[in-house]
Amino acid sequence: MSASAEPTSVDPRRNGSVPADTGTVRADTLRPHAEHAFADELAALAAQDDRPRPARWRLSPWAVATYLLGGTLPDGTVVTPKYVGPRRVVEVAVTTLATDRALLLLGVPGTAKTWVSEHLAAAVSGDSTLLVQGTAGTPEEAIRYGWNYARLLAHGPSRDALVPSPVMRAMAEGRTARVEELTRIPADVQDSLITILSEKTLPIPELGQEVQAVRGFNLIATANDRDRGVNELSSALRRRFNTVVLPLPESPEAEVDIVTRRVEQIGRSLDLPAVPDGVDEIRRVVTVFRELRDGVTADGRTKLKSPSGTLSTAEAISVVMGGLALAAHFGDGVLRAGDVAAGVLGAVVRDPAADRVVWQEYLETVVRERDGWSDFYRACREAGA
Repeated sequence: MSASAEPTSVDPRRNGSVPADTGTVRADTLRPHAEHAFADELAALAAQDDRPRPARWRLSPWAVATYLLGGTLPDGTVVTPKYVGPRRVVEVAVTTLATDRALLLLGVPGTAKTWVSEHLAAAVSGDSTLLVQGTAGTPEEAIRYGWNYARLLAHGPSRDALVPSPVMRAMAEGRTARVEELTRIPADVQDSLITILSEKTLPIPELGQEVQAVRGFNLIATANDRDRGVNELSSALRRRFNTVVLPLPESPEAEVDIVTRRVEQIGRSLDLPAVPDGVDEIRRVVTVFRELRDGVTADGRTKLKSPSGTLSTAEAISVVMGGLALAAHFGDGVLRAGDVAAGVLGAVVRDPAADRVVWQEYLETVVRERDGWSDFYRACREAGA
């Protein structure tokens, strides 16, 4: 008997595959899912969204883009930006999900691929948790399905013994699945997506059945185009995706804004000091990262050697968060040069031999001579002592 007549028969709560209640969230959750953290904004958008919606979408494509990019709704509700970058990038990504093409978000580390993926799934399906985290050890079962071996041994192959993967559940329920770090997954496991994406079906040979995707199903994958030492996508698989490249922030101001917003959001959950007191230090961290990343100073006068690390926006956020924690617990609560210096050193010097030379040269030829940076220079020298 084919499963095509019962595509929604996979119970996502069976066999302990997900918690019994995914609609609630504890008040002290360290990092709520996007659909919980921004539930008010999603509800306001849904209430005022009168545009056509694709099958099983919670919002129209226009409202999904507004949710990611921010804006003010007719009733005065302010939707905060989740992604700061080119509008067209978001529009193409959202439009792709409204077709039968899967979406591949490609970019260097720290370009908000995972962040965008999560918020797209939350806005489209109301559920960002149908996630496969790609690693070198990700098995095929994580993408297709597995088995409850106690039931399998006791009763043989059956639907009750089958453990659906997040992708299978998304197919059966018409939702959006996510695959993070696709290029870290072994190539033979990656290719198990080909039939799913091209035929929109997942065969279950052990049962002589299949699960056919219902309308609303799609898949978002992320990949790091700097991580060349892993597994490139086959041309057959890449053709099943529409690739959208997420660029690095175009200007220092945009990157400072991104870092400030994310640090504020994370800091509130950790009861850390307010960010406005440390905007100057955030700007310095961003300046250092951008100059070393670009291989030239901001004024274009001095060429620089670049370290081996990516020095991404995500790493800048991590450095500032560490600095805020130091300021809160071992300082006066105000972010200062001494709080971020060790974090900057750790981010830049990944290769102790080559990167330390790059850093010392930058410190002595650029930071030391820059007006108003003497405290940062001293702090960095002390951190590297």
